[in-house]
Amino acid sequence: MAGGGFADIGNAKRAHLYQYKITGFFIYSCIVGALGGSLFGYDLGVSGGVTSMDDFLKEFFPHVYERKHAHLAETDYCKYDDQLLTLFTSSLYFAALISTFGASSLTKNKGRKASILAGSISFFIGAVLNAAAKNIAMLIIGRVLLGIGIGFGNQAVPLYLSEMAPSKIRGAVNQLFQLTTCLGILVANLVNYGTERLHPWGWRLSLGLATVPAILMFIGGCVCPETPNSLVEQGRIEEGRIVLEKVRGTPNVDAEFDDLLEASRDAKAIKNPFQNLLKRKNRPQLIIGALAIPAFQQLTGNNSILFYAPVIFQTLGFGSSASLYSSVITSVALVLATLISMAYVDKFGRRAFFLEAGAEMIFCMVATAIVLALEFGKGKQLPLGIGIFLVIVIFLFVLAYGRSWGPLGWLVPSELFPLEIRSAAQSVVVCVNMIFTALVAQLFLVSLCHLKYGIFLLFGALVALMSCFIFFFLPETKQVPIEEIYLLFEKHWFWKRIVAGNNGSGTPV
Repeated sequence: MAGGGFADIGNAKRAHLYQYKITGFFIYSCIVGALGGSLFGYDLGVSGGVTSMDDFLKEFFPHVYERKHAHLAETDYCKYDDQLLTLFTSSLYFAALISTFGASSLTKNKGRKASILAGSISFFIGAVLNAAAKNIAMLIIGRVLLGIGIGFGNQAVPLYLSEMAPSKIRGAVNQLFQLTTCLGILVANLVNYGTERLHPWGWRLSLGLATVPAILMFIGGCVCPETPNSLVEQGRIEEGRIVLEKVRGTPNVDAEFDDLLEASRDAKAIKNPFQNLLKRKNRPQLIIGALAIPAFQQLTGNNSILFYAPVIFQTLGFGSSASLYSSVITSVALVLATLISMAYVDKFGRRAFFLEAGAEMIFCMVATAIVLALEFGKGKQLPLGIGIFLVIVIFLFVLAYGRSWGPLGWLVPSELFPLEIRSAAQSVVVCVNMIFTALVAQLFLVSLCHLKYGIFLLFGALVALMSCFIFFFLPETKQVPIEEIYLLFEKHWFWKRIVAGNNGSGTPV
């Protein structure tokens, strides 16, 4: 299949001359490269299940175990409110946000594959430590190593996929990262559902099986090709041309390769990419892609549900096995939603998915808050019908998130930035994402305890605010060649006043 440029800006450079075919080599490269998402997903899914297991709580957090089995009305929302327990979850993300800056240098100088390999090794060691943990210190150290692995993987994998993909299908290809993340969550929840019955060591198996996605990611990093963009950036020009021809399935890549060379020359002129990121011409991308979207992705409240789905369902009166089963249902919703987004995001666009799903998410959060305000917090289990209704509402919420803020929270930032600052910008994206991931992980249970059902109203209000931001400030990027995204900001009603060049031509300076 031949690929052309984006109609609105196709004549601006050479995008209308781009050609590609969907080849086996391209599919293989993207699937193998996307395996890094499975690390992030498995940990998202496994940590909440483990922290709800009685054997794990009795060994490391006995006071939480006692509170969990209390039946006092005042503890309904507060059974798991323990900052050391939440540190078990959030420490990983604090480590990830710090490690991503080291990943930026490695990704830029040695390539996307180098960061993928480094991340897989760190994650493997962390998983082994967690499975063998004898005390809380071992748990936290293991989580830190897992976090370093995720910091490197999340820095490199979205860039890898965006750079390998032709512009017309970049949205779908980039979302392979989200798909492997969601599959990792689903597998983790299924593992937890099985290991919860293995007393007293089932939680060790859940944590130890994190070595499997680490091994898969390491193998993938060894066998997948480096991106043409990265090879050109490293000065390996001929090798970059060869890979580009293989991945596009045609020798007619002169136009795209010339754009890569031009972008590389611009990149070499930048001595300090982090400083360049702050320049006026890059300000829209910085605000939208590196600050707002990664922060908003976590403030939707979805990752609170993913972290603590078993905990939430147990808090709401579900039994231990029932709560794990319910969290499996939410992870199935996430996988289905990602497949929907992959199929249609390059047809309907990023903005449409953000706005349509945002309305659904607001409705679900308000509905959850109303039900809990009326029926919960009375020291007894919820009626069966109400419990089923909550599972359905949370399923719909996750389905909406999984086709919008989940995948697009990684896709849009990865495609906004020019090559010269792309790896630096991705570090900021991951850093901001992990800051808010860690904060949400650390504060959700205490917020649930004190705000009660109001926490869901807060998330609903935040989603409304985010949807307004997308409506007014995010230009549509579907099918726009990645090296020409900056042209969108020169035509945007708001951003054009900010990026206007000093020469009056509108060309970024």
